[in-house]
Amino acid sequence: MWGEAPHGPERLDTTDQRLIAALRRDGRAAVSDLAGHLGLSRATVRARIERLMNRGEISGFTVITRTDVATAPVRGLMMLAIDGRQTEKIVTRLLGLPPVQAVHTTNGQWDLIAEIGARSLAELDETLLQIRRLEGVSRTETNLQLSSRRPAARF
Repeated sequence: MWGEAPHGPERLDTTDQRLIAALRRDGRAAVSDLAGHLGLSRATVRARIERLMNRGEISGFTVITRTDVATAPVRGLMMLAIDGRQTEKIVTRLLGLPPVQAVHTTNGQWDLIAEIGARSLAELDETLLQIRRLEGVSRTETNLQLSSRRPAARF
């Protein structure tokens, strides 16, 4: 099913959780720095990262560049309610729209959340109209991202 982990659910121990949190703060952190922060050997940290990647807990590492933000400075989150069993079709259509950067399933009032990045308010408006016109989209709500904050790299 869409959005499921590739392997069965395995509980992360406290050390794995701390390691993942440290990598979220700084995905480029040196293994030696991570080892010092976590009180583990470099070999242990390297083995844990490899195991987490093999299990699918860590899917990869990414970089967000200034160009990524500069080319799509108008960002929004669009919540969508979907009629019936059309989620897969809607997800496929959403991911085909260049301004749509990610689509998330959720529970509660909304079925999907689309992350949108546009060059201008006009492009965002056009994208929102395209999405609202998709067959199966029954209701939407969009919020503009005014600013984003992430935890600073800290060890």
